[in-house]
Amino acid sequence: MLSAPQTWSRGEYEISTDPARLDLDTAHDFIAVHSYWARGIPRSTFERALANSLTFGVYRGTQQVGLARVVTDYASFGYLADVFIAETERGQGLSKWLMDCLLSHPGLQGLRRMMLATLDAHGLYQQYGFTPLAAPERFLERHNPNIYTQPTP
Repeated sequence: MLSAPQTWSRGEYEISTDPARLDLDTAHDFIAVHSYWARGIPRSTFERALANSLTFGVYRGTQQVGLARVVTDYASFGYLADVFIAETERGQGLSKWLMDCLLSHPGLQGLRRMMLATLDAHGLYQQYGFTPLAAPERFLERHNPNIYTQPTP
């Protein structure tokens, strides 16, 4: 893992891997309230996920307007998750720029496989080499889609 955070600038926007810059309230609100993939995720669970990932915050000035995170071993595999750009900032190419920065990150070079699961933006991800699984019969999953909305035992 690389110790020094990376930062990219474009106009009034910055992308940074510095976890200290993350606005946890904004990021958690988007993921827990507005996403389809992790609706209801508890704040503590979301914070633990961020702490164990390489995070990319997107900022306009000091305001966080986007996020992506990669769960990785920095050697062979990465899983892209929790990608969002705030609705007010869409249409400015930030998703493409975020993917450019993410895929150029020194710690993610040489990975044998990077995966993601998404219902939308397939066209965006395909521009960056993501394809449907070539051999889906080789992949299994253990999935609990309602884990964040079920009562705790």
